[in-house]
Amino acid sequence: MKLNILAFGAHPDDVELGCSGAIAASVKKGMSAGIIDLTRGELGSRGNAEIRATEAEAAANILGCRIRENLGLDDGFFEHDKIARLLVIEAIRAYQPDIVFCNAMDDRHSDHGRGADLVEAASFLSGLIKIETFRNGELQAPWRPKLVLHYMQDRWIQPDIIFNISDVWDV
Repeated sequence: MKLNILAFGAHPDDVELGCSGAIAASVKKGMSAGIIDLTRGELGSRGNAEIRATEAEAAANILGCRIRENLGLDDGFFEHDKIARLLVIEAIRAYQPDIVFCNAMDDRHSDHGRGADLVEAASFLSGLIKIETFRNGELQAPWRPKLVLHYMQDRWIQPDIIFNISDVWDV
C-alpha cells in the first residue's frame, strides 16, 4: 500500500504529540498517512502497553491514518543496530512514503533521538538495491522517501517547516 506520509514514533503517543496536526491537515487535503511505533511504550509511567495500544489505534482512526503498526522494539533499550534498521527499512519499502516523519534528533528522552537516528539512516538505506528485505514472503523493491522531517518534542528545538493546522485544530 502506497502512503504519502509515514510517521514513526519511538513510543505510542509520540506521533500524536509531535505531528498529529500535520498528519490531520495532510489527510484533510487528500493525502494518505500511516503511523509506525518503534516500541510498545512499556516503560511509560502512565498506563501500560495494552492501554497505550488501544489509545494508539483510536488516535490513528481519528487522524484518518490507513495503517498503524508497532515494531515491538524494547522501550528504553532498543539499539540502532542491523536488526532494527532492517525492520524500519521493511516498513518504508512496504508503504513507499514520499515523506517520513520521525522524532527530533535532540531530545531529553534518549529513545527519541536514537529512534530518529534509526529512522533517518533506514530511510536512506531503504533505497539501496543490495539490501534485501521481505514482507509476506515477497522480495521488496528498494524505495527511498523524498523527505525526512523531524517533529518537535522538546520546546527548545526550532522547527524547519511549519504546518498550518488551524483548520484541523478540533481533530
